[in-house]
Amino acid sequence: MKKGFLIPCLFACTAMMAQEGRRIEAGPSFLEPLQKRDSVLVWDQFHYGIELRGIEEGTPIALPAITEETRDKTAREGHLAILGDWQMDSVKVSTRKDTVARYDIRAYLTLAPEVPGQYELFPLECLVGADTLVFIHQMMDVKEPSIDMETFEPNDIKPQVKFPYTFREVAPWVLGILAAIGLIAGLIMFLVRNSKKAIEARKEEPAHLKALRKLEQYRSEKYWKPEHQKAFYSGVTDTLREYIASRFEFGAREMTTAEIFDTLKGSELTPELYNDTKDLFERADFVKFAKFTATDEDNATVLPTAVRFVSSTYIEDLQKEEEDKKDKVNYREEEE
Repeated sequence: MKKGFLIPCLFACTAMMAQEGRRIEAGPSFLEPLQKRDSVLVWDQFHYGIELRGIEEGTPIALPAITEETRDKTAREGHLAILGDWQMDSVKVSTRKDTVARYDIRAYLTLAPEVPGQYELFPLECLVGADTLVFIHQMMDVKEPSIDMETFEPNDIKPQVKFPYTFREVAPWVLGILAAIGLIAGLIMFLVRNSKKAIEARKEEPAHLKALRKLEQYRSEKYWKPEHQKAFYSGVTDTLREYIASRFEFGAREMTTAEIFDTLKGSELTPELYNDTKDLFERADFVKFAKFTATDEDNATVLPTAVRFVSSTYIEDLQKEEEDKKDKVNYREEEE
């Protein structure tokens, strides 16, 4: 235990302190460890000093002198090292119009205990003008590192204590996760419902409208370029195959060009439309399988021929339905 006020000779002040003045109790001094932790260990450094508030500009200030003799005596008798000299910082400057500036000043020493124990630090005094300010000293409890008595090595740092989570801590996370799951589930249901509606709408869409909509995508001369012709002819003929399979009710998707048009011979297609459409399919086969490059004149006839095939067969279908309706009406009138 390091009892008693250390280094009373510390306060062998300068000549300025010899002036007569008042001794004023100025409150406690401050003690701040440089390493913020629960306890101070041997050779930990900390600042020990005073705070002066509202000092007018030009006011003389004198601090106790720190000599080599003072340092040696403090280290030898009190086991307390004084590192360096006084340090002063201007914390705050207050200025008002037509008034003298005032300063808040911190002055401190850097100390380091050499042995564990309880230290009663020396009191601090400071001469401000003609008055001596006396500050209340501080107590410091220095601990020694924990030593394993079997290995005589310092014990490792203890891990942080882990406390169980409380409901108040967990509740926001649980509610947030549930809310996120609800939003995701709602979004998925919304997308699935809309996709089902789109699929149903596509299913209900007439075959001729579906074919014309797909053919409209190829209405650009950029598809006529040699590097795009294969995709152009494949897209147009595949669209016509789907339409033929739906309109004429046979498996045109899996049939060759010859098989398709052999089947269409018995249909009500005009010879001109039949030959133009067959020529389109045969040219597409050459482009897709024989690396044939069609001319711009041939390419210009592709979409008109495909659209005319779809429109003509659809109109024929409508005319046939109208004739069937008229026949049914005439049959009912004859029966009546």
